[in-house]
Amino acid sequence: MTGAGGQLGLELCRQLKQAGYEVIALTKKMMNIADQRSVRHSFGHYQPDIVVNSAAFTSVDQCEKELDKAYLINGIGAYYTALESTRIGAQYVHISTDYVFNGKGTQPYREDDPLDPKTIYGKSKRLGEELIRLTTKDSTIIRTSWVYGHGGSNFVETMLKLAETKQELRVVSDQIGSPTYTKDLAEAVIKLFSHPPGIYHVSNSGICSWYEFATAIMEESGLETAILPVTTEEYGNKTPRPAYSVLSHRAIEEAGIRPRHWREALREYLQERSSACD
Repeated sequence: MTGAGGQLGLELCRQLKQAGYEVIALTKKMMNIADQRSVRHSFGHYQPDIVVNSAAFTSVDQCEKELDKAYLINGIGAYYTALESTRIGAQYVHISTDYVFNGKGTQPYREDDPLDPKTIYGKSKRLGEELIRLTTKDSTIIRTSWVYGHGGSNFVETMLKLAETKQELRVVSDQIGSPTYTKDLAEAVIKLFSHPPGIYHVSNSGICSWYEFATAIMEESGLETAILPVTTEEYGNKTPRPAYSVLSHRAIEEAGIRPRHWREALREYLQERSSACD
């Protein structure tokens, strides 16, 4: 597995070990996915049966400033990991994003909807998907959205940190999506090992705005910090964000996977977070 030091990577390692898998957890310090020789050496040495590529350059704003890095990691890195997986006969699973769509939709994005990213992050992830499909027809691409989990920086942790010192927070109310807890995402990834290759969308069920998500975080945490809704324009992000990021679950539901509601997942995340701090 690549990206083993990230939120999803950490959760995948935990669940895979619990399920009895022998896990080869590669961090960016151990293998540079944008260097084909590094990838070939690692894959040739370890000879994995399944490769999950969860490595990515995910900072939307930084991708706009560091285009080369974004395309190397999210595009070329995906190609190298898919290519070397094919070379050794390993099953290949790649983690992608809702940002490959234009965010102008009004219905959940289906797996076969046209890609039309509007940011460098989204464009670099689209390149990765395209190169993977050119490399192998037997890959599994999993798109997800609004990911949070233990062991890293995410929206939930940001809100809780800001609530320690601020009485009110301004949060965007006109961007709609589905939060995704890494515990549920990792469970789905592992279940999809035994299903046909293809494109799958995985997120928790239900939809909300970032404002509604932030409000739920405060409510579930018993905090009194006020959440004030603002428009994207008022908030002033330099890099555009998708206004609509809801993903259709058609493919995973056909595979027998039915994600729980995002609020239930959030509640469990906060309970586990609280228990870890006690």
